Amino acid sequence: MPFRTLGLEPRVLRAVQEAGYSEPTPIQNAAIPHALAGHDLIGIAQTGTGKTAAFALPILTRLAAQPSDRRGTRVLIIAPTRELVVQIEENVRAYGRHLPLRVATVYGGVSENPQKLALNEGADIIIATPGRFLDLTQRRYGNFSNLQFLVLDEADRMLDLGFLPSIRDIVRALPRERQTLMFSATFSKEIENLTHQFQRSPKLVQIGRRAAPATTVTQLLYEVRNELKMSLLLHLLGNQELNMVLVFSRTKHGADRVARHLEQQGIRTATLHSNRSQNQRLRALKDFKSGSVRVLVATDIAARGIDVDGISHVVNYDFPKHPEDYVHRIGRTGRALAIGEALSFAAPEDHSALRALERFIGRGLVRRRAEGFNYHTIPAQRTYHQQAPRPLRLGASHPYAQEGQRAPAPCRPVHDLKAPGPLRRGPSRPPGMSSRGPNGHSREPSRHSGKPARPARGFRWRRR
Repeated sequence: MPFRTLGLEPRVLRAVQEAGYSEPTPIQNAAIPHALAGHDLIGIAQTGTGKTAAFALPILTRLAAQPSDRRGTRVLIIAPTRELVVQIEENVRAYGRHLPLRVATVYGGVSENPQKLALNEGADIIIATPGRFLDLTQRRYGNFSNLQFLVLDEADRMLDLGFLPSIRDIVRALPRERQTLMFSATFSKEIENLTHQFQRSPKLVQIGRRAAPATTVTQLLYEVRNELKMSLLLHLLGNQELNMVLVFSRTKHGADRVARHLEQQGIRTATLHSNRSQNQRLRALKDFKSGSVRVLVATDIAARGIDVDGISHVVNYDFPKHPEDYVHRIGRTGRALAIGEALSFAAPEDHSALRALERFIGRGLVRRRAEGFNYHTIPAQRTYHQQAPRPLRLGASHPYAQEGQRAPAPCRPVHDLKAPGPLRRGPSRPPGMSSRGPNGHSREPSRHSGKPARPARGFRWRRR
């Protein structure tokens, strides 16, 4: 079924054809009619199946049918990461290139002044992360009284415990009469129950099993000890078929450590995690897309919605704790019906997470042993050499010079120690200076108590 049968606006349809798309994917074919009809919607489909176009195309079609003189923001799209916001913006601009619409992004890590201006001028479409958007709207930036569409991309992440309070605050400030669309590759029943707080009688569109990994991805598991993971990764990278590799680490410091080891072995590597600045993150993605670097080491910040064509392999260097993260990680390859491979390293302590994952996806992972790799070798440990103490240069008559021993630190004899003498005043006052201070107190020691009077400013007591 071609796109022209879905009822899209002619200018939107022309932009889709210019983008190189001829037929809609199953999620687009099922979701677009409901969205055009004005229903609230929950869309669940595998990664890489075009969920962004499934909500962007019907929204652009409905905006094109409205007069262009309406004030204020009409569409708000919320995404969990900056990279996903930038990706959605690129798609929306491509699909709406023939429409007179203003699109703006709001996310952290960059200057907020252009974002304030876009909100105050009433950009038609705002694509934002929850934190920066909530910060600016609480400071009275933006007009959302005419908002018609709210989209939560990666909705399962948006409605978990981390983002849920912010999402509630955002929705509370929006009009009740609106259309709310939610899309994700993983959507548990618990998260679906939360959607009733934000939607009214939503239509459910589900393609395949819930939380099912992409069928175009070959999944392999390597059981290996933690201390051998780096050696195994280098061994696998010796195969030139791994030409564009995305490696996932559980922590930011772990990602830096892996990238540093790979660079030392002459493998061009970039890193992507939340400790990197926005410019560094964009540069890493740009270099990875262009092929300037062979390996991109990232945390789960890149597992949600990063769409990079041509990723041949995804490596789970650290096995994911949550099954949903595994589905999104391996979904970075095998996108748009392409073929990819997902390689996961599982240490003995990861067996419980592995069993939970296999129950979650309803199948077991194929175990694989790397050919030619020694699983029993002990990686070389860094050795530290303790420097011998430098001998003292002592005269020949010194008692320690003959024995070669270190001389102890010299100590002062007890009888050489002197008790501190009485306190006495410092230099005498200049000629003509009064013996009394400005507040009338005497500068001289008291004759009655024998204790020195409080010294005036500018004078110091010193010991004899």
